[in-house]
Order: sequence, then C-alpha cells, then structure tokens
Amino acid sequence: MNSIMKFKFVGCPKSFSRFRMFSSEIKQLDGSVSMVQGASRGIGLELVKQLLEKTKEGHVVATCSNPSVATGLLELKNKFADRLDIHRLHLTNYTTIEETAKAVEDKYGCLNLLINASSLISIPHVAHPDKSLSGILRSFEVNAIGPIMVLKGMWPLLKAGGTDSEIAVVANIIHGETTITANDRRRWHSYICSQDRLHRLTGGVLMELQQRKEDGITCIVLYPGVRQTKQYSVRMLLRTINDVKTSKIRPVYSADEHDYHYYP
Repeated sequence: MNSIMKFKFVGCPKSFSRFRMFSSEIKQLDGSVSMVQGASRGIGLELVKQLLEKTKEGHVVATCSNPSVATGLLELKNKFADRLDIHRLHLTNYTTIEETAKAVEDKYGCLNLLINASSLISIPHVAHPDKSLSGILRSFEVNAIGPIMVLKGMWPLLKAGGTDSEIAVVANIIHGETTITANDRRRWHSYICSQDRLHRLTGGVLMELQQRKEDGITCIVLYPGVRQTKQYSVRMLLRTINDVKTSKIRPVYSADEHDYHYYP
C-alpha cells in the first residue's frame, strides 16, 4: 500500500483521563491569543465559549462570514467584551483573511492557536455540492482550500506566537467520517472528498514544517466524533490541543508514520 494512505494515531496518553479537572487541562491556553474560524454556530461557537469560560486571561478572535447575524457570538461579546473580538472572514474572499490578520497583528501581534472549524455540506436553495460543477468546486473551496488560505494569512502571526517552549498550534477540524463507507451511506461525495483533501493538505503542511525545522509551530487534524455531546466533544478537542502545546503529543508526518490526527 502506498505509504501516504497509512494514517494512524498511536495510543492515547494518560492525560486523556476524563476525570481530570478541566480547568487544568487547558492551562497552556490561559493568557494566549486563540482564533476560531467558523465560530458562528455549532462546534466553532462552543469552542469560543469554552475558551472564554475555562480560562481567565485568554483572548479569542472569532470569525465568521456574517457576524451581524451570529447571535451566539454577539451574546458572548456582551459577556466577554474585553476578551472577545469578532471579525468577518469569508473563506472564498482572501481580502477578508488579510483584513483579519492585520487587525490581529495591530492588537495582539501574534497568534498562539488557530482552529479552522467551518465546513460546507449544503446550503438550502443556494448550494447542493453534488448536483453541479459549481457546487462541487465550492465544496472544495470552503472545506479544503479555505482553511489552508487562512493558515497562509495567519502564518506570520503564528510564527510570532510560537517558540520551542510554547508551540503555536494549527488545528483543522474535520466533521464526520471521510471514508468510502460513509460516502456510500450518505451520498455526500464532494463533502467527504474535500474533507479528505483537508486532511492530506494538513499533513503536507506538517511535513514541510518538519523539513524546515520550524519547531515553534505544528499542525493537527481533529475529529469531534458523532456520539458525544457538543460540549463534551469540544472539551476533548481542547484537551488534545493542550497536550500538543505541552508536547505530550508530538504530531509526526513521515514516510512510515502519520500521527497528527485524533479521534476523541
């Protein structure tokens, strides 16, 4: 089998015990600057909520395509006015990515964590990815290319925020299964294929980081799972990110091993 098809995660460290106190699980994120892309609802919104509620000093930059109607984010802004910034960022409009990067640079000067949480399956009356060429292209643009373009735009900020002792983490969240079995069951052809591409693109970025010996930044792929509650899934995702930042997990991409994704 071609080595690029071999993906695995070896073991779960003892730190993943569900009985550990959550306040200590994400201590490395306290006082840091975290950005959640795709934060208007679902797991993205819950990530913003827990990052704000479970740390005392951390700042969060939340982005979405239309902040004016993101009621959940606006409610959090009222509660955490000094620690939450909301910006418009559209994955198909690189200008909005650059504008967000400039705003973060001007206010904070760096990023310690970037989470890409958005995904597109279909939009009623707008996009049905598997029914037209434009829909298929849009699915890949949003699900695979967009997160990598966000990474590109935030790269200087991540380099400024990452050191050998305090690693900057890029976490790309892949929603649902990206397997042939799931594709046969749900008929989400372009969605599953585009999420698979994001998985491989993340591995490519990690491999380049290793080749360039960029020890202050790393990339991982996270799978929230489908059986847990949203709150529990996000708790596990943040626990994993914290363990990457503290080097309890060391993401690896090589010809023999691809250890940079995690199923909670």
